[in-house]
Amino acid sequence: MSPHAVALRAGLQRGRIEFRQTTTSPQDLWSVMFFPVIALVVMYMLRDNTVPGTGFSLGTQSIPGILGANVVFAGMMMLALSLTMDREDGTLLRAKATPNGMVGYLTGKVLSRAGTAVVGLLVPLVPAAFLFDGLRLGEASAWLTLTWVVALGLVAVLPIGAILGALFDTAQGAGFVGVPIMGLMSISGVFYPLSSFPEWLQWVAQAFPLYWMGLGLRSAMLPDAMAAAEIGDSWRHLETAAMLGVWALAGLVLAPIMLRRMARRESGSTVAARRHKAQQRTM
Repeated sequence: MSPHAVALRAGLQRGRIEFRQTTTSPQDLWSVMFFPVIALVVMYMLRDNTVPGTGFSLGTQSIPGILGANVVFAGMMMLALSLTMDREDGTLLRAKATPNGMVGYLTGKVLSRAGTAVVGLLVPLVPAAFLFDGLRLGEASAWLTLTWVVALGLVAVLPIGAILGALFDTAQGAGFVGVPIMGLMSISGVFYPLSSFPEWLQWVAQAFPLYWMGLGLRSAMLPDAMAAAEIGDSWRHLETAAMLGVWALAGLVLAPIMLRRMARRESGSTVAARRHKAQQRTM
């Protein structure tokens, strides 16, 4: 086998191990499930409210967007935090010192984060199916749409997580990115139809993959009649695929550049400096 094939095989094994560790750790599982659990409780209390102009439950309408936002958090943000934490404790430096170690390391990280993101979608979906009426989960076409939207969405957001992990030296710094993402989530139609927002906010939201992920999941899980609450009275599948595809292409081009640049800067002295700074913060 070629060296790259060996590295990829090691990455697959690493991804499987890390995924198993995450799914068997109550603390890690709770970090993935915290947001959807709280959001499901809130939406359940709002289940009697209706989407403007329809008799459809606002709580049910929000479920796909909530699950889509959780995919973004569990995929993009967790990958960024994993990279920065591994830079702080020297794991990334050890991978760099191993022949083709970065290939195996990144393969494992991406696969484990993608698997965790899928778990973060499917596990809350089970209670949601019983708590909220109107979800279209009994049709094969719904699951087909859900599959391609999630797959393309992960390809779009995971490279962004890798870029963020390369930009920030510490997990604390990367964690601050969650603040603007929460703001973006509030205007992306997750909790309320985007068509009800001012036009300039609609354009801002449509520039980011979070909105398109939510729209795609709504098209998979909600009745076709609910497309009337969306911009253009349509699920816009072609636009969803195109926008997520553009983000995926841009991320796949930029992420390797940023990761190579990050790897070149890693050394024993930089790791030691980060540890010293971390010790000062805890004192």
